[in-house]
Amino acid sequence: MIWLVVAVLLLLAALGAPLFALIAAVALIGFHGAGQDGIAVAVEFYRLADMPALIAIPLFTLAGYVLAESQAPQRMVRVTNALLGWLPGGLAIVAVIACAMFTAFTGATGVTIVALGAVLYPALLQQKYGEKFSLGLLTASGSLGLILVPSMPLILYGVVAQQFHTTPPVTIDALFRAGVLPCALMVLLLGIYSVWHAQRVGVVREKVSAKELRAALLGAAWDIPLPFVILGGIYSGKLAASEAAAATALYVLVVTVLIRREIPLRKLPAIAREAMLLVGAILVILGFSLALTNWLIDAEVPEKLFGAIQNHITSRGTFLLVLNAFLLVFGMLLEGFPAIIILVPLVLPVALHYGVDPVHLGILFLANLQLGIFLPPVGMNLFIASMRFDKPVLTLVRASAPFFLILLAAVLAITYWPELSLVLAR
Repeated sequence: MIWLVVAVLLLLAALGAPLFALIAAVALIGFHGAGQDGIAVAVEFYRLADMPALIAIPLFTLAGYVLAESQAPQRMVRVTNALLGWLPGGLAIVAVIACAMFTAFTGATGVTIVALGAVLYPALLQQKYGEKFSLGLLTASGSLGLILVPSMPLILYGVVAQQFHTTPPVTIDALFRAGVLPCALMVLLLGIYSVWHAQRVGVVREKVSAKELRAALLGAAWDIPLPFVILGGIYSGKLAASEAAAATALYVLVVTVLIRREIPLRKLPAIAREAMLLVGAILVILGFSLALTNWLIDAEVPEKLFGAIQNHITSRGTFLLVLNAFLLVFGMLLEGFPAIIILVPLVLPVALHYGVDPVHLGILFLANLQLGIFLPPVGMNLFIASMRFDKPVLTLVRASAPFFLILLAAVLAITYWPELSLVLAR
């Protein structure tokens, strides 16, 4: 009977059934088989209201959507270019930093490629970086920032991981701190490669005058304080994640709607609607996922999975290597949010048995997913970049290959050097 149910669910998934419906079906079937009432699934939605950190998701999402509709991306690129454009490979470094920051605020890698690609791709070509390098850089950098505050995938991982009451505990604040150095490592490695490439192809350094720097800073005078409000508040301990989210949303709305007036009031409801559609989808999936997680725990599925894995993998190092490969594959097949919701309840308990810190696992988890998202043959960012730059997917695969290898080296460093993630978090 169980195999028939599995076959039916796989068939529905292949036919395009909604993810939340499949997760709900598995949870309901599981509780029914355990002799429990289906009300156990509905109870999980009630529990969502008791999670203080969850309020950060809609607030950060709204702030990200509003920023994406404003001129903030262009101002951010102008400021970073005025500060770093004089370096060898300066514009490429600007592209990496701008993409990482924008992805962190929006939580959506595709939005970064679409929004910043229009600004950065022509500029990179104009400075003679070459088409292949420019395409690869923007396709790969579009997924940076998923492990950087205030990334929504980090918050979502924290919410799911907190259901397991781990020791040490997983807090959103700890995850925000843990992602800083790993993300900085990725940016640094891509920056070094960009400098090497710029010198190899003879890119002429851009001369940035003091006048341009002053104009860029004045133009972004209202945007520059925002990262300091979030980072300073969280890292100083004065603001919790939910409080930082509220401050961010309020600040962004006041600046873009009332002060700069880049977004008219009549357009704001449409932007809020788009943002809340995403939030609603996440909350529906999350509610059913928490129910599925509770059933998995009650049925001791993670323990059985660990027992099966332990027969073949005895060392922590080997487990981490296999986990990297596993997450890269799923990063290709699933977007970040579904992958987190589906995989964390299975992976986290097993990783704990191997002595992996749950906060370190969160950074490792998302670092792999942000690699898989532009990994051939089905990485989502490849297709978004293909549409945005009007280039064949195979061209983008070849262009992204060097950047994938660089980021893979960074992921391996994050994997086997846990203190890189934990030194700030703990």
